[in-house]
Amino acid sequence: MVKGWVLRTFYLKSVDSTQKYIKQILKKETLPFAVVSDIQTDGIGSRDNSWQGLEGNLFFSFALSFKDLPKDLKLESSSIYFAYILKDILFKFGSKTFLKWPNDFYVGDAKIGGTIVHVVGDVVVCGIGLNLKQSPMGFGTLDIDVSREELLKQYFLEIEKKILWKQVFSKYKLEFHENKKFFVTYKEEKISLKGAILQDDGSIIINGERIFSSR
Repeated sequence: MVKGWVLRTFYLKSVDSTQKYIKQILKKETLPFAVVSDIQTDGIGSRDNSWQGLEGNLFFSFALSFKDLPKDLKLESSSIYFAYILKDILFKFGSKTFLKWPNDFYVGDAKIGGTIVHVVGDVVVCGIGLNLKQSPMGFGTLDIDVSREELLKQYFLEIEKKILWKQVFSKYKLEFHENKKFFVTYKEEKISLKGAILQDDGSIIINGERIFSSR
């Protein structure tokens, strides 16, 4: 365990899923805290699919109580919020990573990572996986060279600030046009984001129906 950062951070050599692990120890630890692992063998991906975790990449989860969230953040939008803050940090390091709605990290046409948020009682548990060095077949890797430690340090410092949702969203909506060439799975159907209309709460309207992130 390393102290000194905003979030007490537990480092593991290997784990099935940092998010599963953090839930197991949630009641025994004082919030907020984070779990980081060198290898993740059974990470949780989109729609509860497995996200393969190769060594050298970034796998971490953190737990925050509701009182540690910005006052204007709705839980339905929390995955976008947490993902975009990391995306913005990557941009400042020189990356062209963008956020595909609602919370997948892309470089060009290749997915390089994602964010999953679960609510446990009055606690938000957020898990993030990012391909820093290598990727499974069909996926991509980050387009810059940056250390895991530096990313985590900068990210946790930003989380501590409780940046308002409206500030994060004001940046995100300017980049939403990047989504137009992609699809989203909704009710087991693949739906184009070409005609999606982004709402101020992070939801989108497609074919007259409002859709929130389910992650």
